[in-house]
Amino acid sequence: MKLYHFPISPNSRRVVATLHHLGLDCELQAVDLSKRDQLQPEFVQINPNHMIPTLVDGDFVLWESNAIMQYLCSKVSDNSLFPADPIVRADITRWQFWQTGHFGSACGVFITENIIKPVFLQAEPDLQEIAKGEERFHRFAKVLDDHLKGRDWLVGDGVTLADFSVGSYLDLTSMAKYPLEPYLEIQRWYAGIEQLAAWQSSAPQKF
Repeated sequence: MKLYHFPISPNSRRVVATLHHLGLDCELQAVDLSKRDQLQPEFVQINPNHMIPTLVDGDFVLWESNAIMQYLCSKVSDNSLFPADPIVRADITRWQFWQTGHFGSACGVFITENIIKPVFLQAEPDLQEIAKGEERFHRFAKVLDDHLKGRDWLVGDGVTLADFSVGSYLDLTSMAKYPLEPYLEIQRWYAGIEQLAAWQSSAPQKF
C-alpha cells in the first residue's frame, strides 16, 4: 500500500495514526501542498479532486480520509478501532460524519485564516470570516464538550476511529487559534489522545 499525504494536514494525520495503531505496512509519499504538488498530472490521475490523503492498494485507489481509515481497519480482524458490532460501528461512523460535516469545517475556517493565508499565501486573515467561524466553532465545540463529560473516549471504553477523526484537528489549536479555552472536557480528552503511541508516532515530521 501507498499513502499520499501532507504531514501537517489533520486529514492525513488521522490516517497515519490509524496505520500505526493497526501496525500496517504502508509506504508514505509526501505531497507538498505548499508547492502545489497535488496539481501535478500524475497525482490528479489517481485523485481527480487533487486532494490528500489518497490510498493506493494494488489496483484500488481510495480517497477521503474517513473511508480510508475504515478500509484499513477491514484488514485487521477484531481490531478495537472499528469493532464489528453494528451499533458501535454506526456510532463511530456518526462521529466521523459529524467531523466532516460540522466540527472539521468549523476548525477549517481558523486553519485557512490563521495558517494557510499568512504562512502559504502571504495574505492577511479575514476578520469577518473568523467571526463567522467562531460562531460555528462554539456551536459544535459545545456539542463535543457536553458529550465528553464522564467519558475518556467518544465511543465506548477505548480509543476508536471516532477519536482519531475528531481529534485530528486539535494538534493545530495553537497555530490556528481556535477559541478552545472554555472547553475543558475537549482539552482533557485530547490530552489522552496525545498519550497514545500511534498518535505520537504520527506527529508531522519535516519532509
